[in-house]
Amino acid sequence: MPRTAHVGLSAPSPWIARWSHLLPPGCEVLDLACGSGRHLQWFATRGHPVVGVDRDTATARSQVPQAQLVQADIENGPWPLLTPQGPRRFGAVVVTNYLWRPLFPLLLQSLAPGGLLLYETFAAGNESVGRPARADFLLQPGELLQVCAHLQVVAYENGFLSGPDRFVQRIAAFAPALPSSAGTELSRHPL
Repeated sequence: MPRTAHVGLSAPSPWIARWSHLLPPGCEVLDLACGSGRHLQWFATRGHPVVGVDRDTATARSQVPQAQLVQADIENGPWPLLTPQGPRRFGAVVVTNYLWRPLFPLLLQSLAPGGLLLYETFAAGNESVGRPARADFLLQPGELLQVCAHLQVVAYENGFLSGPDRFVQRIAAFAPALPSSAGTELSRHPL
Protein backbone atom coordinates (compact mmCIF):
# COMPACT_ATOMS: atom_id res chain seq x y z
CA MET A 1 0.00 0.00 0.00
CA PRO A 2 1.42 3.47 -0.85
CA ARG A 3 2.45 5.57 2.14
CA THR A 4 -0.29 8.12 1.56
CA ALA A 5 -3.17 5.69 0.96
CA HIS A 6 -5.02 4.44 4.03
CA VAL A 7 -7.83 1.94 3.88
CA GLY A 8 -10.96 3.54 5.34
CA LEU A 9 -9.33 6.90 6.04
CA SER A 10 -9.62 10.11 4.09
CA ALA A 11 -6.45 11.84 2.95
CA PRO A 12 -4.71 14.13 5.38
CA SER A 13 -5.36 17.82 5.17
CA PRO A 14 -3.13 19.34 2.47
CA TRP A 15 -2.06 21.96 5.05
CA ILE A 16 -0.93 19.27 7.50
CA ALA A 17 0.83 17.29 4.77
CA ARG A 18 2.52 20.44 3.42
CA TRP A 19 4.15 21.41 6.74
CA SER A 20 4.73 17.99 8.33
CA HIS A 21 8.30 17.90 6.98
CA LEU A 22 9.19 20.46 9.65
CA LEU A 23 8.85 17.94 12.47
CA PRO A 24 12.06 16.50 13.87
CA PRO A 25 12.37 12.79 13.07
CA GLY A 26 10.63 10.59 15.62
CA CYS A 27 9.07 13.37 17.69
CA GLU A 28 5.77 12.58 19.40
CA VAL A 29 2.64 14.09 17.79
CA LEU A 30 -0.63 14.98 19.51
CA ASP A 31 -3.76 15.07 17.33
CA LEU A 32 -6.52 16.85 19.22
CA ALA A 33 -10.06 15.92 18.19
CA CYS A 34 -8.48 13.17 16.10
CA GLY A 35 -11.74 11.81 14.66
CA SER A 36 -11.14 8.78 12.46
CA GLY A 37 -7.36 9.08 12.80
CA ARG A 38 -6.34 10.31 9.35
CA HIS A 39 -3.58 12.53 10.76
CA LEU A 40 -2.52 9.92 13.32
CA GLN A 41 -1.99 7.52 10.43
CA TRP A 42 -0.18 10.17 8.38
CA PHE A 43 2.38 10.83 11.11
CA ALA A 44 2.66 7.20 12.26
CA THR A 45 3.64 6.08 8.74
CA ARG A 46 6.39 8.71 8.91
CA GLY A 47 7.88 7.24 12.07
CA HIS A 48 6.28 9.45 14.71
CA PRO A 49 4.73 8.11 17.90
CA VAL A 50 1.17 9.44 17.89
CA VAL A 51 -1.37 10.33 20.57
CA GLY A 52 -4.98 11.10 19.72
CA VAL A 53 -7.64 12.67 21.91
CA ASP A 54 -11.36 12.60 21.07
CA ARG A 55 -14.78 12.00 22.65
CA ASP A 56 -15.08 8.86 20.55
CA THR A 57 -11.92 6.95 19.72
CA ALA A 58 -13.48 3.73 18.38
CA THR A 59 -12.87 4.44 14.69
CA ALA A 60 -9.35 5.74 15.25
CA ARG A 61 -8.59 2.69 17.41
CA SER A 62 -9.57 0.35 14.58
CA GLN A 63 -7.84 2.40 11.87
CA VAL A 64 -4.59 3.28 13.70
CA PRO A 65 -3.96 0.52 16.26
CA GLN A 66 -0.42 1.77 17.00
CA ALA A 67 -1.74 5.12 18.27
CA GLN A 68 -2.11 5.91 21.94
CA LEU A 69 -5.73 7.03 22.14
CA VAL A 70 -7.34 8.96 24.96
CA GLN A 71 -11.12 9.10 25.09
CA ALA A 72 -12.13 12.33 26.81
CA ASP A 73 -14.72 15.08 26.65
CA ILE A 74 -12.26 17.97 26.59
CA GLU A 75 -14.99 20.59 26.52
CA ASN A 76 -16.65 19.44 29.74
CA GLY A 77 -13.91 17.64 31.62
CA PRO A 78 -10.32 18.11 32.73
CA TRP A 79 -7.41 18.10 30.31
CA PRO A 80 -6.59 14.38 30.03
CA LEU A 81 -2.86 14.74 29.41
CA LEU A 82 -1.66 16.26 32.67
CA THR A 83 1.52 15.20 34.42
CA PRO A 84 2.77 16.33 37.84
CA GLN A 85 4.85 18.94 35.95
CA GLY A 86 1.87 20.26 33.95
CA PRO A 87 0.53 19.41 30.50
CA ARG A 88 2.34 16.58 28.70
CA ARG A 89 4.55 18.04 25.95
CA PHE A 90 4.75 17.03 22.31
CA GLY A 91 7.02 17.72 19.36
CA ALA A 92 3.91 18.67 17.40
CA VAL A 93 0.28 19.48 18.17
CA VAL A 94 -2.18 19.05 15.30
CA VAL A 95 -5.76 20.36 15.25
CA THR A 96 -8.08 20.35 12.22
CA ASN A 97 -11.76 21.21 11.90
CA TYR A 98 -12.13 21.82 15.62
CA LEU A 99 -12.37 24.95 17.76
CA TRP A 100 -12.75 25.21 21.52
CA ARG A 101 -11.15 28.49 22.53
CA PRO A 102 -10.69 27.64 26.24
CA LEU A 103 -8.12 25.02 25.15
CA PHE A 104 -5.76 27.47 23.44
CA PRO A 105 -3.54 27.98 26.53
CA LEU A 106 -3.28 24.21 27.13
CA LEU A 107 -2.44 23.55 23.48
CA LEU A 108 0.41 26.05 23.59
CA GLN A 109 1.65 24.63 26.91
CA SER A 110 1.58 21.16 25.32
CA LEU A 111 4.24 22.14 22.80
CA ALA A 112 7.74 21.00 23.70
CA PRO A 113 10.46 23.63 23.24
CA GLY A 114 10.79 24.05 19.49
CA GLY A 115 7.56 22.08 18.96
CA LEU A 116 5.33 22.74 15.96
CA LEU A 117 1.67 23.75 16.09
CA LEU A 118 -0.31 22.87 12.96
CA TYR A 119 -3.83 24.26 13.25
CA GLU A 120 -6.56 24.52 10.61
CA THR A 121 -10.26 25.16 11.14
CA PHE A 122 -13.24 27.11 9.90
CA ALA A 123 -13.21 30.89 9.86
CA ALA A 124 -15.64 33.79 9.74
CA GLY A 125 -17.36 33.81 6.37
CA ASN A 126 -18.12 30.11 6.48
CA GLU A 127 -21.67 30.92 7.56
CA SER A 128 -22.25 32.12 3.98
CA VAL A 129 -21.40 28.73 2.43
CA GLY A 130 -22.40 26.10 4.98
CA ARG A 131 -21.66 24.65 8.38
CA PRO A 132 -20.39 25.40 10.87
CA ALA A 133 -22.18 28.74 10.84
CA ARG A 134 -22.22 29.79 14.51
CA ALA A 135 -19.61 32.35 15.54
CA ASP A 136 -18.59 30.05 18.43
CA PHE A 137 -17.16 27.65 15.86
CA LEU A 138 -15.55 30.17 13.49
CA LEU A 139 -12.21 31.88 13.97
CA GLN A 140 -12.28 35.64 13.62
CA PRO A 141 -9.82 37.39 11.24
CA GLY A 142 -6.31 37.15 12.65
CA GLU A 143 -7.41 35.12 15.67
CA LEU A 144 -4.81 32.37 15.22
CA LEU A 145 -2.10 35.01 14.81
CA GLN A 146 -3.15 36.51 18.15
CA VAL A 147 -3.18 33.10 19.84
CA CYS A 148 0.29 32.37 18.44
CA ALA A 149 1.76 35.81 19.15
CA HIS A 150 4.65 34.29 21.16
CA LEU A 151 5.41 31.58 18.62
CA GLN A 152 7.54 31.73 15.47
CA VAL A 153 4.96 31.74 12.68
CA VAL A 154 6.16 29.92 9.57
CA ALA A 155 2.93 30.12 7.58
CA TYR A 156 -0.54 31.57 8.00
CA GLU A 157 -3.58 31.71 5.76
CA ASN A 158 -7.08 33.10 6.19
CA GLY A 159 -9.55 32.82 3.33
CA PHE A 160 -11.79 30.84 1.04
CA LEU A 161 -11.10 27.33 -0.28
CA SER A 162 -13.17 25.38 -2.77
CA GLY A 163 -13.93 21.68 -3.06
CA PRO A 164 -15.80 21.76 -0.69
CA ASP A 165 -16.46 25.47 -0.37
CA ARG A 166 -15.34 26.75 3.02
CA PHE A 167 -13.61 29.59 4.79
CA VAL A 168 -10.58 28.54 6.84
CA GLN A 169 -7.81 29.90 8.95
CA ARG A 170 -4.63 27.92 9.39
CA ILE A 171 -1.21 28.32 10.88
CA ALA A 172 2.12 26.55 11.23
CA ALA A 173 4.12 27.95 14.14
CA PHE A 174 7.00 26.87 16.37
CA ALA A 175 7.21 27.21 20.13
CA PRO A 176 10.37 28.97 21.31
CA ALA A 177 13.33 26.63 21.41
CA LEU A 178 15.51 26.16 24.45
CA PRO A 179 18.27 28.76 24.67
CA SER A 180 21.69 27.50 23.63
CA SER A 181 24.63 27.74 26.02
CA ALA A 182 25.62 30.98 24.26
CA GLY A 183 22.29 32.53 25.22
CA THR A 184 20.71 32.57 21.77
CA GLU A 185 17.88 30.35 20.70
CA LEU A 186 18.67 27.36 18.57
CA SER A 187 16.91 27.41 15.21
CA ARG A 188 16.67 24.16 13.27
CA HIS A 189 13.53 24.70 11.22
CA PRO A 190 14.28 24.32 7.50
CA LEU A 191 11.56 25.49 5.18
